[in-house]
Amino acid sequence: MVTKDYAKDGITVHWDSDRCIHTGVCLRASPGVFDVRRRPWIDLEAGSVQEIADAVARCPSGALRFTSDVVSERLPERTEMHPVRGGPMVVRGPIEIRDANGDVVCIETRATLCRCGNSGNQPFCDNSHRKAGFEEPELRAPAPAEAPDEICATQPGFEED
Repeated sequence: MVTKDYAKDGITVHWDSDRCIHTGVCLRASPGVFDVRRRPWIDLEAGSVQEIADAVARCPSGALRFTSDVVSERLPERTEMHPVRGGPMVVRGPIEIRDANGDVVCIETRATLCRCGNSGNQPFCDNSHRKAGFEEPELRAPAPAEAPDEICATQPGFEED
């Protein structure tokens, strides 16, 4: 994970380049602060603490996050997941992401999760769906289930040892 911190009085912006999927939301939200044509590409002096926090909070992937003693991120009360046609699953709200062993990968409030299976940064999207020509599957409501074993039951011949 490659991260860089940018700080000024009242706020520190944390950028994780591995999580960035280059949607440009930050650029449109605060073009004075975020500009990929300059180095460094984040200039915190170009915006107020509140403007910066609002722009960072709109980042769908969680690549941009902030810490502040002045403002806090307004979190949704519940977790919501929204598939992007031909792209990732956008998740907002309190989430705990675990790996196949059940170990916590991260505790987050925003993430874009891979749906195409081609990301080199699983479980996060890295835009591999674009090169892979990912086609949108037909979305259906899942069958009700009480536990993960009911969702992904072990199939005959594939029992765990």
